[in-house]
Amino acid sequence: MSQAKARGPYARTPARKAEIVRAARDSFAENGYAKASLRDIADRAGITHAGLLHHFRNKDELLAEVLADRDAQEWQQGLAQVDSLDQLAPYLGELIRHHQRAPELMRLWIELAAAASRPEHPAHTYFAERYERGRAEFAGGFHDEAARSRLREGVSPESAAVLFHAVLNGLQLQWVLDQDLDIVGPVTDFVRLLIDQGRDSQ
Repeated sequence: MSQAKARGPYARTPARKAEIVRAARDSFAENGYAKASLRDIADRAGITHAGLLHHFRNKDELLAEVLADRDAQEWQQGLAQVDSLDQLAPYLGELIRHHQRAPELMRLWIELAAAASRPEHPAHTYFAERYERGRAEFAGGFHDEAARSRLREGVSPESAAVLFHAVLNGLQLQWVLDQDLDIVGPVTDFVRLLIDQGRDSQ
């Protein structure tokens, strides 16, 4: 009986980890990464500091999980809402506006992505695989547009996928530096540059 009680706090590990990640996301968004503490996150999640450390060894690991969770949610939303590139620009506009409501998380994502460029960084593999997966998925979509003669002439699907990520990430970095800058319009314009809408009726 005592053994069962000892295991009790960790019996719902996936659900408990999800609660911790949500608490961390809120703490990071409200306080910033530097000021957010593991004790505050544990309090928000309704567990002890020691209980939190059972799931996450440090704040860096928790931040990576918060951003990975956000990525996973947005990827699923994108798959559900975008079934053609005609819907891509409106979806991206809404996604950017959503990110702008939590600028601290946008800033943290940019900082972590830059730090993870070092091969020894704990999040290096995650980011490398994330970009590889994203390029492959978008290149597939752009291949469909190329088959319909709608991808801009002279632009390969693979190049379009690389450019897409570069533009989206670069615009968000510019907005973090100047939050009066409109980046929704440029994202929409970029999609229009890639997709030759004039050929749709041909």
